[in-house]
Amino acid sequence: MAGKPIIVLVRPQLGENIGKAARAMLNFGLTEMRIVNPRDGWPNPSAGPAASGADIVLDQAKVYASTAEAVADCEHVYATTVRKRGVTKPVVGPDGAARLVHKDPGRHAVLFGREASGLETEDVALARHILTVPINPEFGSLNLAQAVILVAYEWSRIGSELAGSETELVQPTNEEDILPPAPQDQLEGLIAHFEKLLDLRGYFLPEARREATARTLRTVLTKPAWNHLEVRTLRGVLSTLEKPPRR
Repeated sequence: MAGKPIIVLVRPQLGENIGKAARAMLNFGLTEMRIVNPRDGWPNPSAGPAASGADIVLDQAKVYASTAEAVADCEHVYATTVRKRGVTKPVVGPDGAARLVHKDPGRHAVLFGREASGLETEDVALARHILTVPINPEFGSLNLAQAVILVAYEWSRIGSELAGSETELVQPTNEEDILPPAPQDQLEGLIAHFEKLLDLRGYFLPEARREATARTLRTVLTKPAWNHLEVRTLRGVLSTLEKPPRR
């Protein structure tokens, strides 16, 4: 599909990793997976459970005998690798690649190599860009699904940025899901409850400081903007503290 990168897994070794890659893709709206010469054949019974519901990606996945065949219809190919392997090509990060996918017409494919050794030199030679990420030089090891999710996330994020809205990404917790502050009468009930219990314990002594101490307490209790569920929880805590201890 135009505008969406094709994820190409080159000689993947484990079905579980293919499934996890599919899960990473679908989280960010990518559905086209191509698989080159998977070690254990295809379909792989281990892929489905690892995909955790991303069955649409696995069901539509196509298998190819070579990397060249897998990208034959693609105008833009990116090879994910941390080593140039003697091939001189422009280098981009996931964000740069994402911008090219959204900007340049044609089909874009991103190559990911086998888990143990990555892409071979002949695979990288097919690409127009090398795609890599800044990474700890002492430990440059990403697993397959992690690498896929970096690319998929940046594609989705850059798409939202260019569109000027959240067209691709949706926050799991939206502002719309946040409950409004409790009505003032509920908050006043909470404050009065605190004052009642604290007064019994001499909290507001000396008397000359009562008004200032009560004002400070009110400020502390009103600052968080408790919602009605939080106020109810705190009232329940205070009511429990009012009761004599259980023997």
